[in-house]
Amino acid sequence: MVRAQLDERQWLRLTTILESQRGAGRRGKNDRGFIEAVLWWLRTGVPWRDLPTEFGPWQTCSTDSIVGL
Repeated sequence: MVRAQLDERQWLRLTTILESQRGAGRRGKNDRGFIEAVLWWLRTGVPWRDLPTEFGPWQTCSTDSIVGL
């Protein structure tokens, strides 16, 4: 199991920002999982293909993060 990077207080602040900045289009299935996956990837510096399965398919996270960064 992968250790979470964000505590509840931090996640609450992020959800407020995400909701205020949300534009048109389809929402992600798991915003917190996506944010945690990107933080894990930045912290470890490993290839996307080595992303733990708890974060979902690596293809989804890597594609979404490239667009978002």
